Amino acid sequence: MTNNKYVLDWINEMAAMTQPDKIVWIDGTEAQAEELRAEACSTGEISKLNQELLPGCYLHRTAINDVARVEDRTFICTSKKEDAGNINNWMDPSECYAKLSKLYAGSMKGRTMYVIPYSMGIVGSDFAKYGIELTDSIYVVLNMLIMTRVGTNVLEALGDDAGFIKGLHARADIDEANRYICHFPEDNTIWSVNSGYGGNVLLGKKCFALRIASYLGRKEGWMAEHMLILGIEAPNGDVKYICAAFPSACGKTNLAMLIPPEFYKSKGYKVWCVGDDISWLRIGSDGRLWAVNPENGFFGVAPGTNVKSNPNALATTMKNTIFTNVVENLDNNTVWWEGLDKNPPKNARNWKGEVWDCTDGSKGAHPNSRFTAMATNCPCLSDKFNDPAGVPISAIVFGGRRAKTAPLVYQSTSWQNGTFVGSIMASETTAAAAGAVGVVRRDPMAMRPFVGYDMGDYFKHWLDMGKKIPNAPKIFHVNWFRTDDEGHFIWPGFGDNMRVLMWILARCEGAVDARETAIGYVPYVKDIEIAGLDIDEKTIEGLLQVDTALWKEDIPGIRAFYEQVGDRVPAELYEELNALEARLNG
Repeated sequence: MTNNKYVLDWINEMAAMTQPDKIVWIDGTEAQAEELRAEACSTGEISKLNQELLPGCYLHRTAINDVARVEDRTFICTSKKEDAGNINNWMDPSECYAKLSKLYAGSMKGRTMYVIPYSMGIVGSDFAKYGIELTDSIYVVLNMLIMTRVGTNVLEALGDDAGFIKGLHARADIDEANRYICHFPEDNTIWSVNSGYGGNVLLGKKCFALRIASYLGRKEGWMAEHMLILGIEAPNGDVKYICAAFPSACGKTNLAMLIPPEFYKSKGYKVWCVGDDISWLRIGSDGRLWAVNPENGFFGVAPGTNVKSNPNALATTMKNTIFTNVVENLDNNTVWWEGLDKNPPKNARNWKGEVWDCTDGSKGAHPNSRFTAMATNCPCLSDKFNDPAGVPISAIVFGGRRAKTAPLVYQSTSWQNGTFVGSIMASETTAAAAGAVGVVRRDPMAMRPFVGYDMGDYFKHWLDMGKKIPNAPKIFHVNWFRTDDEGHFIWPGFGDNMRVLMWILARCEGAVDARETAIGYVPYVKDIEIAGLDIDEKTIEGLLQVDTALWKEDIPGIRAFYEQVGDRVPAELYEELNALEARLNG
């Protein structure tokens, strides 16, 4: 399929190590994909669901010890430890190659090596980056066919170039003690072994599109960010685009596929999803920041997805979807998960494949169970999804889950201040299972597990980009999760979050004023639209309150986090922190 010497030599080298019985090139055709599905069904790797109710849909179960990303087994392997930074796990590249080579040795004996040429971004576009993943898992192949753009046109676009991302994945023994997800940014290489779970083995996703891409972006002058992209269309047809970054459990996918509340829908407003997880951003010829979603599908968390929380996501899963670790409804050969509805199946198997009694108090679906669905299934997919130029970004929104500290929304005072706001992003733990409730976890730009180099250098790259963007987006912070004294959420959330986004866009256009506070610009109560809400202006006033005492309490935690990041935290961020503290004390 290619004469590229670099590609062929690398594949031969990896095959000599892993020793597959045969090598199959993935060409991206439906005919080949259908053959692979049939083969995977015959071995039990996947099972076909009810094709009348869920056409083209399949169920997969991972090993019980292999159900999520493993941050403690994820490494950045740079020649100098300090280049990986204090937040990442580091291993010396030569040591890592030697250690993992022993695990890969002969790991594909009796198996097939699949060669997947794929593109992150539109093939041939300025944004596009190409990769090849070698894997012994049909499940991985079928997921990559959904999540990325796979085909012979990738090899044609690559030509004789050596600049592709080399990804090697082997299931080996699914041994968690020898599970490694290792990134070699200086070598454009990703090695994953002893896992079959999507986040660890779909190497185009977090591994390439964030960890390796963030390293490339810094080197090449662009940004790879853990951000959704959505567009809000006004009644006159004008569309403005927003990028937003949230830590897990903060409603990121729900926001990406938001349905406007009736107040806006009746006026003709629409919301379009460009992406739900990852953004690649470049400065356009017009001086604005332009973004693409480098992915081709959605790898979403199933539990909690329902008609109320995210009808668009649910609709997206109704065909050509792979469900992983959900409940199998044996009565009609469909799937179920907690939060889908209040009618768990009586005759079912849980995510482990065991007969499941929905009345015994156990979870049927794993809390991190997933759906892998094609973006083209999404009812609110933007018509710019396949535009190679991407979309121009008006606003960047950071968010976190804070019960009291952060107001509903505030605007940074500059790009530098906005970088500071992103760098101190935090969420509070919400369940005892995650440790003590209310503990603040710093997750700068929602990138804590995903930066492929030192976090302080990452902050500096943000500051440097701000100096290069002539017409930079404005930067905001939101918090949908303020609670009252009984712990109930005050803001209704879901589709009503659009009311806050409308204020954000109005600020970008200079259409409304704001009041300056110690932390940034906060809306006037009258400028947050509450028509149709069971909420009054006094409540909004409370949601927008900046509690200086709580912010003062937060300062030591910010300083401690910066110290943890290390001596590469830019001086400008310490200036912002000191200035914030002075304003709070003033």
